[in-house]
Amino acid sequence: MKIKHVFFDLDRTLWDFEKNSEVALFELHDNFELAKHAISPEDFVKKYRAINNNYWKRYRKGYCTKEELRVGRFKDSFTALGINLLKEKHLNEAGDFYISRAPYQKELFPNTLEMLKTLKEWGIKKHIITNGFSEVQYIKLSNCGLIEYFDVIVCSDEFGQNKPHPSIFEHALKQAGAQAHESIMIGDDLHVDVLGAQAVGIEGVLFDPEEKFTQRNGILKISDLQELPDLVMNY
Repeated sequence: MKIKHVFFDLDRTLWDFEKNSEVALFELHDNFELAKHAISPEDFVKKYRAINNNYWKRYRKGYCTKEELRVGRFKDSFTALGINLLKEKHLNEAGDFYISRAPYQKELFPNTLEMLKTLKEWGIKKHIITNGFSEVQYIKLSNCGLIEYFDVIVCSDEFGQNKPHPSIFEHALKQAGAQAHESIMIGDDLHVDVLGAQAVGIEGVLFDPEEKFTQRNGILKISDLQELPDLVMNY
């Protein structure tokens, strides 16, 4: 078997970010009594997600800090919805409330544990490379029973550089004692995970559970994690 190491993204690849964050956001909507502002939970989540995604794009490019992201995504969401919660204390409370709820949710993508168990039985080393914040990523991994499967966990805020910068992939290879030609990287973001990995010689695999992406030459793609062991075996 050629592949000896598999590197994983975490959010939207193993841990179902959309479902888990929605639970926390619905609780936040209730806790902060946003219904009094005639804002439904669904409208709040929709607006927040769009703004949050934009903040993460800016964060990956170094255009905003971790704290600016944490507070700004709620400030801008509330402003866009016409909600007057602009005092810094309230914004911090909203951010803290969300962080106290979201990472403790346990929804994984189907077949996550079965896939990891199979790779473990085959003796394949498994690692995480994530742009998420370390203090919440470790909670997710521990709370869902995932952490025992991984040898190396690289969080971008601890390393000091975000995916898709080549240095974070090179660092992960070094930490894992892996060679690029015997490794693959799987993630849900074509540019951040797949092309970022390919830039340093690691084969990239796109996880596309909703099959949104059209097939591209040179890009391996799966829609269900149960497909990964066969891909690894036959690579």
